[in-house]
Amino acid sequence: MSRGRTDGPSPWEGLATEGRHPAGEELDRLPAAEVVTLLLEEDRLGLAAVLARREEIARAAEWLAETFAGGGSALFAGAGTSGRLGVLEAAECPPTFGTDPERIRAAMAGGPEAVFRSREGAEDREDEGREAAAGLGPGDLLMGLSASSVTPFTRGALAEARRRGARTVLLTCTGPAGLEGTADLVIALDTGPEVLAGSTRLKAGSATKAALNALTTAAMVRLGKVYRGWMVDLRPASAKLRDRGARIVAEAAGMPRERAERLLAEAGGEVKTALVAALAGVTPEEARRRLAAARGSVRAALEG
Repeated sequence: MSRGRTDGPSPWEGLATEGRHPAGEELDRLPAAEVVTLLLEEDRLGLAAVLARREEIARAAEWLAETFAGGGSALFAGAGTSGRLGVLEAAECPPTFGTDPERIRAAMAGGPEAVFRSREGAEDREDEGREAAAGLGPGDLLMGLSASSVTPFTRGALAEARRRGARTVLLTCTGPAGLEGTADLVIALDTGPEVLAGSTRLKAGSATKAALNALTTAAMVRLGKVYRGWMVDLRPASAKLRDRGARIVAEAAGMPRERAERLLAEAGGEVKTALVAALAGVTPEEARRRLAAARGSVRAALEG
């Protein structure tokens, strides 16, 4: 069990995410407008660091798609800002892409209550990280999230997932040096020091969120949960999403809104089914059959 190191060199000493940024030397003397500009300029540099790792992010997206296609599940594991971003990503996939909440989950150091109230010290519990990944196995995917790359909770989750045969990815905001063997794939964004030294909820947090957005969305595109530029597997559980579903069918099929709403009702609220029925000129039942044969892809169902 690890609770953080107290002897020998500090594991955080020398990390870019803990370093001092030259632009922050006079931060406490700047007017608010200059502080805001500086922070947003740094965020832009963070996004450039994400773009530089697009190949690794695309590979992780393919792995996530393969995990889902094979019936496996994915777990995001992290602490602090990284952990909260994992929770956010896992929570947003079901309403956006119609995924089963049990198949894309998040584990936060300190438990669910730590999402809303910081539990300092929870990140040092390597044993709890291992416990969080204990349910994974071959065919599953563990996404470890750690701005610093050395968080014991995240390291423990990665180690346990690898021991159980799951695929592993580490998404970090440090450079790749010394991370060989930590995970099957390391995505090292290398965002550098923060203007407010050590506050990785800033540039590193923005970069992590951007990488996760790109990763999960690309995976869902590969799984056929997108048609053209529309989220056609959304769950219409709110007035906004029901309205969006009707607008998607009306626009994609080139039909009046009222007709689209009737067709959606006949399709049981399933946007994909209504779309294929409208575009192929078939019944909702036949549309479902075509979608099943096409593994859920609207485009393949229309072209098949």
